[in-house]
Amino acid sequence: MAPDGFAPLHVAAPPRRQLPVTRPVADVCLAAREASRTLATLDSATKDRALHAIADALVLRSEEIVEANSRDVEAGRQDGLSAALLDRLALDARRVADIAQATRAIAALPDPVGEVLDGHRLPSGLDLRRVRVPFGVVAVVYEARPNVTIDAAALCLKSGNAIVLRGSSSAADSNAVLAAIAQEAALEAGVPPGAIGLVAGGGREELGELATQDGVVDLIFPRGGEGLKAALKEVATVPVIYAASGNCHVYVDAGADLDHALAITVNAKVQRPGTCNAAEKLLVHAHEARAFLPRVTGALRDAGVELRGDDRARAIDPELLEATDEDWPREYLSLTMAIKVVDSATQAIAHVNQHGSGHSEAIVTRDAAAARAFQLRVDAACVYVNASTRFTDGGEFGMGAEIGNSTQKLHARGPIGVRELCTYKYVVEGDGHVRP
Repeated sequence: MAPDGFAPLHVAAPPRRQLPVTRPVADVCLAAREASRTLATLDSATKDRALHAIADALVLRSEEIVEANSRDVEAGRQDGLSAALLDRLALDARRVADIAQATRAIAALPDPVGEVLDGHRLPSGLDLRRVRVPFGVVAVVYEARPNVTIDAAALCLKSGNAIVLRGSSSAADSNAVLAAIAQEAALEAGVPPGAIGLVAGGGREELGELATQDGVVDLIFPRGGEGLKAALKEVATVPVIYAASGNCHVYVDAGADLDHALAITVNAKVQRPGTCNAAEKLLVHAHEARAFLPRVTGALRDAGVELRGDDRARAIDPELLEATDEDWPREYLSLTMAIKVVDSATQAIAHVNQHGSGHSEAIVTRDAAAARAFQLRVDAACVYVNASTRFTDGGEFGMGAEIGNSTQKLHARGPIGVRELCTYKYVVEGDGHVRP
């Protein structure tokens, strides 16, 4: 019985939303391939005009975007999405304005298409140049990140690529509105139809169809967790650049400025814990552990962080939960952090290389030799000295935005911006030359 004595009413769960209707995957990809031929030669002024038109439309239709997003967020709550995923999913007027500003920042970048990387005259008399060119058709598969819809479309447009977007069902309404806005604005600005395509988040079959569009799709970028990565690895025949997970570390070295260490650690963990560049682990040199751990654990607990530690850390702070072997390679994407006490920078580097994901790693130190060793020996896309890992971001790196952060080594590493969305060709000019 309910507290007031009445039997509680049975309230039926609200019906699931109908996903926006989209065209078949093959049709969207073929339209993108056709558009890519025009995009590869489109002048910079037209591309920039289209990007500014998209940014203007985002601001003008911000209320419509936020309303669509609120439906996704509410459905996500009902489906039990974590707080970190809901944070990634949510849009408000400020975030929409930030997306528009990122689009304008991309427009302001130099056009990478046609950039001459190097060149010289060969002994044969031929003139050889290596020139940056678009890939052609880029597909982006992403989870609960509606901002990626615009960031990815803008980056591909600037770099002369057509794009096929495949968002998850958890952001279906948001993605549909954002893609429609981008499509309409770009078309009116002179971009060919099909340049920005969207397919619905329709399950493994659809993902498999997109990942096997050989000869039509040139490259796929996944933005999501290890499940998405594994699903693509099972089926993909199109080349894939994985924007992998971020098990990032902050290492506080012997003699470090502990005020800086405190600020960097708290920022790297707390500022936005659901992102792949948030710190998940804290390593502290034994010489600083007794002075530093009480300060940093207190600040992190005040921020709501659940803390775990190895035996040496727990000897200093008995309130730490016990860290297990499963904690060290784990990406939490939440207000959780594990702490380990180490005896040297060499030991910290070994731990990072064993358990890190190759994303972003930071050392706080006053020792130039330790900093240099960390820079040279840590195997990661981004290595920081006396700075937070949260700076690993296309916008922060001056790229306007990013399609993802690659932890691979071929063909690009770290934030993927307009230049990383291009390959190159050799252009060779002669005057009736034949090979003897």
